[in-house]
Amino acid sequence: MAYLKNKALFFTTSPRTPSKMIPEIQLLSEHFSGRKWNKPSQIEFIDLLAQSGFFEGCGSLNNKDFSARDRINRAPKALGFVDLSPRIELTDAGKALIYGHRSQEVFLRQLLKFQFPSPYHVETNNIKGTFFIKPYLEIMRLIRDLESLSFDELKIYALMLTDYRQYDTVKNAILNFRAEKEAHKGQYKKFVEEKWTDALMQTYSEDIDAGKTKTRETTDKSLKKFLTTKKSNTRDYTDACFRYLRYTGLVSISHRNRSISFYPDKLKEVDFILENIDRRPVFVDDTERYKAYLFDATIPVLYVDNIANVTDHLMRISDYTQRQLAGKDIEELKDMRDAIVAERKEAVIKAQVNEIKSYALYSEIIDTYNEIISDGYYDAPLMLEYNTWRAMTMLDGGKIKGNFKFDDMGQPLSTASGNMPDIECDYDDFVLSVEVTMQQGQRQYESEGEPVARHFGQMKKRTGKETYCLFIAPSINNASLAHFFALNKIGISYYGGKTKIIPLELGQFMRLVENSYNYRNHPTPCNIRQFLDEVMRQEEIAVDENDWNDKIQECVTQWLVA
Repeated sequence: MAYLKNKALFFTTSPRTPSKMIPEIQLLSEHFSGRKWNKPSQIEFIDLLAQSGFFEGCGSLNNKDFSARDRINRAPKALGFVDLSPRIELTDAGKALIYGHRSQEVFLRQLLKFQFPSPYHVETNNIKGTFFIKPYLEIMRLIRDLESLSFDELKIYALMLTDYRQYDTVKNAILNFRAEKEAHKGQYKKFVEEKWTDALMQTYSEDIDAGKTKTRETTDKSLKKFLTTKKSNTRDYTDACFRYLRYTGLVSISHRNRSISFYPDKLKEVDFILENIDRRPVFVDDTERYKAYLFDATIPVLYVDNIANVTDHLMRISDYTQRQLAGKDIEELKDMRDAIVAERKEAVIKAQVNEIKSYALYSEIIDTYNEIISDGYYDAPLMLEYNTWRAMTMLDGGKIKGNFKFDDMGQPLSTASGNMPDIECDYDDFVLSVEVTMQQGQRQYESEGEPVARHFGQMKKRTGKETYCLFIAPSINNASLAHFFALNKIGISYYGGKTKIIPLELGQFMRLVENSYNYRNHPTPCNIRQFLDEVMRQEEIAVDENDWNDKIQECVTQWLVA
């Protein structure tokens, strides 16, 4: 049981990407079903998770049981995919998520049942009566009524919607915010900070007046620290809300405008939800009935559970006739729909690739990188992967595969899973893995150093070809630079012998793209390999990693320059 202590909404933030909870829940189910969820099983789970090929990092090695609870007690338990009491069991909803064909549909049902308060989330006495809401349902209502909802609007106003009966008040506050925003175009960031501070001051006025401004893990009771912590939390919760809603397949995101909206062809499904699902929390004080409701994979009923609705949709997106679809059950119809959607997605991605290869999107790709560097995009890590895939595709000459996920409309959805390179480039007689990160400082080395080398070794073993790797980040940490410099010189069998990992700052990679654009012809795999080999040759004669870094810059400057 978790206690609601604050007076604002929160959303589960672990795991950060919804799809990544699926293999973790499966691991828990396959190895721990029937056991008690206690400290020994939690430590055992996190050790097993650390050995898996799909998870990068497992939190504090000194607090493994906490790390396990962080992964399982948050989203998997709160959304009803696992039951942890009295013993660990996979629920019907969990089985549908892991083994079913339509995980997005399952996920949507569970989001719509998430509520405050509940037997899983109980209000403390000092805020009794604050919460009465199904948060995702009401956020969806705001998106529909307002046509879109920006990241700033959600973090400042929508998170303060703790009772659905306050809906109109919050909606009007957002409309007023939009009207005032027009008068502050030149000072938008300052305007947002002021509105954000005002909203938090109002929400937590009683705590502030009573001097209750100490936050966890600090002795600092200052108002400044209190507000900084609350802003950090609301930013994380807003990010989580965006990510989890995106996974339903109903919403589109504008990374540049940092806003979320519904796809036009999904509006019937959205309207059905908003018109038919009860806005009131249920079984607040009845754990058994609440669990039965939460674990049921068939509720709430969705628009796509109706055969006539799916048939109508199929006829709108295909050449199927009523007669051809007659007699098929709902699952057969959904399979046909999903196949058509998958075909359409592949066609959209293929069209993107053709346009990219023509260099028609060169300026847009460079502009996107500049926006990423200036923090001008929502979910910069995803956009960095997507844009680098576009850049590598534009260089042409090979089979370029981005391992990030696309949504049904061919737009980037989530970053690559942890057991593979971000991008794989096959140039027939050699292969190149491309790893990108927004991490900087020591965290970059700790998070990326080992996985990048491991992915390199796996790719080399899998392909049997000469293998290279580009490691791209806005800036390269000195520890990362030294780490790859050393690995390239030491024969380690686990990584397939000596590695060939080349660290590049994003500005350097952009220069390579610029050089290719100005080259008299499109670069060939031979041109690409010449650059890679020259950088590795320069490493052999470099005095140390810093000298090598200087030589990399020279190689970048000279590539494809006559």
